[in-house]
Amino acid sequence: MARTDTLTGLPNRNVFFSRLQKCVDKQLETAILVFDVDDFKKINDSLGHVLGDILLVKISERLKPLTNSQCILYRLGGDEFAITMEGTNDIHKVTILAKELLRLLSNPFRIEQHEFVVAASIGIVLYPDDGQQPETLHRNADTAMYHAKEKGNRYLFFNKEMNKQAVKRLQVENLIRQGLKEDYFHVYYQPKMSFSTGKLVGMEALVRFISPSGTLVSPGTFIPISEETGQVVEIGEVVLRKACADMKRWIDSGLMSGRVAVNLSARQFNLPNLIHRIESILLETGLSPNNLELEITEGTVMDDPQHAIQVMHELRALGIQLAMDDFGTGYSSLSYLRKFPLNTLKIDKAFVDDAGTSVGRAMIDTIITIARNLSLSTVAEGVETSTQEKLMAEMGCDVLQGYLYSKPLSSKELAHFAANQQPVLKKAQ
Repeated sequence: MARTDTLTGLPNRNVFFSRLQKCVDKQLETAILVFDVDDFKKINDSLGHVLGDILLVKISERLKPLTNSQCILYRLGGDEFAITMEGTNDIHKVTILAKELLRLLSNPFRIEQHEFVVAASIGIVLYPDDGQQPETLHRNADTAMYHAKEKGNRYLFFNKEMNKQAVKRLQVENLIRQGLKEDYFHVYYQPKMSFSTGKLVGMEALVRFISPSGTLVSPGTFIPISEETGQVVEIGEVVLRKACADMKRWIDSGLMSGRVAVNLSARQFNLPNLIHRIESILLETGLSPNNLELEITEGTVMDDPQHAIQVMHELRALGIQLAMDDFGTGYSSLSYLRKFPLNTLKIDKAFVDDAGTSVGRAMIDTIITIARNLSLSTVAEGVETSTQEKLMAEMGCDVLQGYLYSKPLSSKELAHFAANQQPVLKKAQ
């Protein structure tokens, strides 16, 4: 039992590290392939652990013919497996094995009434080039496997650049954890201006991570990692709570009316208790749902349109407005778009940047026409020049947002902007 995995009968994690140590002691060239099943958690969550365990047994049975006395298959735990190829660092041989492994796994598995088509991600290291100790080799193989997962169902050989990226990623993860604990996440606001009146009608809340030293950590650095780790849920709640509290204070002081728009990540949108979480924050801050707009990306709602429609109706029932962010950059189906209970379509900055070209102008005109036919308002993001402003106005865009009017502002700066705000746009003719 100390040496054998009880579920699959394969050599276990202890044997894996023991064999690797012997290869290191003998200075025997060895290739290590570490792999797991992509999205295995979804199988377990949807169909139960019993079927998940049966699938792991079938995977081990299917892969056993690949093994011999020098090529050994292990189950390391969960859905993670490994193969060691002792006595070779021949990349050609290793590649042939990796391809065969992927091919075997790609054939459907039939369990009871279910048919599974699985994919795997494989990380490959070579001893002694990629590490001198079993733990290092395993860690580097895991790193390569993580990078392979970015595209899925493929193999990747480890390189030192991956290790640098893995270390940096871990540092950012720890920084996010510290930032959540020590309240380093701040909310900045970019004003939204009505073209018809030239007045401030709302603002978009944007998260900023400012370390104690005053260093600004780019959202492009911490947002993708927080989405993978799930920390984006906590960050999203911090932003929503602060934005609602700021908006309530500004409304009470008579500084402004309108709505504050807050981005809802895919992770948040799919939370089973999302409605309760949002209701709790509104109750806690005292903000009316009518003064809140939630921005949802096109990709989020199209992952599971039927579920999205249900959640969006529940949000609308609270009185919250809904905007589709980055519209036109993904793959929305027009048949679904008319079913989504939206209030606003946001025109992505990429289209605004191309507004001077005939194709760009045609794209914007199409989005605005779709919105108008569906009785939705439009917001153009990233308006930076008076030429873009003029073009947006000519095409009938309702609200404009961008550096032409203001950079993102701290809550204090936004209050000052609102207090001193004069119409900055010419009234539409």
